[in-house]
Amino acid sequence: MMTINGIQFQKGLSLPAFLRDYGTEEQCEAAFIKARWPQGFICPCCGHGAAYEFKRRELRYWQCGACRHQTSLRAGTVM
Repeated sequence: MMTINGIQFQKGLSLPAFLRDYGTEEQCEAAFIKARWPQGFICPCCGHGAAYEFKRRELRYWQCGACRHQTSLRAGTVM
């Protein structure tokens, strides 16, 4: 008789719920932005709260309005 794998049967998101919330690149990006900066953008260098957004090679970047430091959504993360 096989034992039940606790990891396999843990509670969490179902596949339909996951696809509903994160099914597109835009949905994933929006969720990541909300998780990284829940109160809005904060510059990792100076702590200023305003930035300009721009795209470079299809990737979004933020440039701090105070110190002009540029960062991406994934910079400094395991992504």
